[in-house]
Amino acid sequence: MFQQLLRIISRKRSENLSQDHVFHRNFNNNYPLIERGEGVYLYDTQGVRYLDGSSGAVAVNIGHGVQEVVNAMTKQASHVAYVHTLRFETSLQHELASMIASLAPGDLDTVYFTSGGAEANESALKLARQYHLGNNDQEKFKVISHSISYHGNTMRTLSIGGDQKRKELYDKELHGGVIHLAPPYGKRSDFENLQEDEYVDYCLNQIEKKILEEDPETISCFLIEPIVGSQIAAFPMPDGYLKGIRKLCTQYNILLVADEVMTGFGRTGEMFAVNHWRVTPDIITFAKGVSSAYAPLGGMIVNNKTIQTIKDKWDGKFAHGYTFSGHPVALAAGKANINYLLDKELVPNVKQKGRYLRKRLSELMEKFTCIGDLRGRGLMLGFEIYKNKKTREPFNQSQKAAEELNQICIENGVVFYPGQGLIDQQPFDHILVAPPFVITDNEIDHMVDLLEKSLKIFERRFK
Repeated sequence: MFQQLLRIISRKRSENLSQDHVFHRNFNNNYPLIERGEGVYLYDTQGVRYLDGSSGAVAVNIGHGVQEVVNAMTKQASHVAYVHTLRFETSLQHELASMIASLAPGDLDTVYFTSGGAEANESALKLARQYHLGNNDQEKFKVISHSISYHGNTMRTLSIGGDQKRKELYDKELHGGVIHLAPPYGKRSDFENLQEDEYVDYCLNQIEKKILEEDPETISCFLIEPIVGSQIAAFPMPDGYLKGIRKLCTQYNILLVADEVMTGFGRTGEMFAVNHWRVTPDIITFAKGVSSAYAPLGGMIVNNKTIQTIKDKWDGKFAHGYTFSGHPVALAAGKANINYLLDKELVPNVKQKGRYLRKRLSELMEKFTCIGDLRGRGLMLGFEIYKNKKTREPFNQSQKAAEELNQICIENGVVFYPGQGLIDQQPFDHILVAPPFVITDNEIDHMVDLLEKSLKIFERRFK
């Protein structure tokens, strides 16, 4: 009977070889099949090489093919591949938590593990709510975020983020209790003549007015990307803004949650992006760079006052959990990744290579009329794509300029992270440039040369 079953399965497999059973991200795309990665390069089954100018989804910080991480994962899997953290823990869970806490600012000393960034942000939102309930602040449930932001693709994180294209299918299902604020994007015509400090003061005053209008006794937390990633292509908060937000959150008993899913673990030249402004949030969420995407891993780093409330008011229990929280093989990837990051001194390298990349991209901005507004920190830089750079006239949304440019780049052997945003109902296209930390000057030159070649083709097509 068993042999007969095997023959049936074998026959069905043979019959299905010509069929495609993958639920693709886009069924209209014909994706290259990648078979290996090394350093900053990916290689497909046809032998074509691609320079990974976006580290995947801004995740593969240490580059592809690092054997130390692979070995650590293999070794851990051979010992124990999984334990349920409601019943058991591993020494690796304690070791990695200690490493991460030692790298975090201030008194963010306790680490909770998830499988990714959306889960990390969901966890932070629930923790903030439970914290306030424990302190008898029953009405604190609302979440403040920027209207242009991205915090994940679950229903709750999607409702809090500002990506309208991702949200439009789910309007009826998305949760309430979200206060969306305009981001401090001073390039808008109403504010571009203000000095930065004047503009920051204006923004902070507007935020305080909104807090008072909503009633601070109803607001749980402020979830913010210190440097906005996919929605405004590496846009840093202006100087003074995060400090002002920190002050308002403290004043009105609102937890400040820094979403460092994309920026954490050195991407911007600091271990965490909040360090650029010397601001300590109540919670930092992380993913991507903690394991350089060698395994699905994320989490949150929590300050002592929040943890103490859980211990004192909730009998030590956080009303939350995941099957794969603290997965040993993922933790092994995280520990090996951070050790590699520190041993090779890659974060200082990010600052150095980031300066060189900015220089090369700045030179490119001078050559083309369709790109401008270069910004970002470290190896997380972005620029906008214009129909007319002088007037900042955007391309029509239907033209999908960023996607088109990136597709041309892929055809030329380099890949970036394209995006399309909306500010005051005005569309704009942008490209995020975020190569692995191990990129060399020669590889930066090659990457920028391929981008230049692609831009020439793009300009001819879109004139």
